[in-house]
Amino acid sequence: MDLSLLIPAYNEHARILQTVDSVGSFLATRSWTHEILVVDDGSSDGTADIVEQGMSARPGLRCIRQRRNRGKGAAIHHGLASAKGQVVGFIDADDKTEINALDEVFRQLQSGADIVIGDRTLAGSEIAVARRPHRQWGSDQFRRLLAWWMKLGDFPDTQCGFKFFRAEVMRELFARMRIDGYMFDVELLVLATQSGKSVVRVPVQWRDDPDSRFNPIFGSLRNLRELARIRRLHR
Repeated sequence: MDLSLLIPAYNEHARILQTVDSVGSFLATRSWTHEILVVDDGSSDGTADIVEQGMSARPGLRCIRQRRNRGKGAAIHHGLASAKGQVVGFIDADDKTEINALDEVFRQLQSGADIVIGDRTLAGSEIAVARRPHRQWGSDQFRRLLAWWMKLGDFPDTQCGFKFFRAEVMRELFARMRIDGYMFDVELLVLATQSGKSVVRVPVQWRDDPDSRFNPIFGSLRNLRELARIRRLHR
């Protein structure tokens, strides 16, 4: 198996199969053998049921259930245990990042990279739908915080939900990870940097989702707690 694509999903019944079909149509035009693993993170809206009902018409699609909602990082970790591909990666369930950047991902991995991540700040990236001004301001402040506090100035877009790995590298890093929530991306890049992994950034096509569930107050407090924990664990 060349590629295992993980899609963590929480209460995404309305659009999960649309995302699966979007990436599946692209993968069908490539020579890579692949599987698509939707990891249901304890959804209460029947997301897993929708995926399982659609599996018969979509070869290579699998559904992996978590009993309770534990967070995006935990869902990806759970899905990784079932992945069979030599390359393993993940995208967001809302399909905000175009999958066609996967061509460049494979080129970089074949050239020796350990990890390839999407980066919306690169000159070649295309932003079809920009963030609302207050969201962009928050993102800019978060980037400055990570550069100062977490020493991740080389990675100005840690939160892009488009990351791919050599399978053995991903397993090595996730075996050391402790963050289950959204800041798992930060922990992942801290560990990758500390262990000397080759991380390549690639431009992507991206569009904002105005239906984002992020609560700017409670979400920011939760993220700060997770960042403080990452610093305690790995600094």
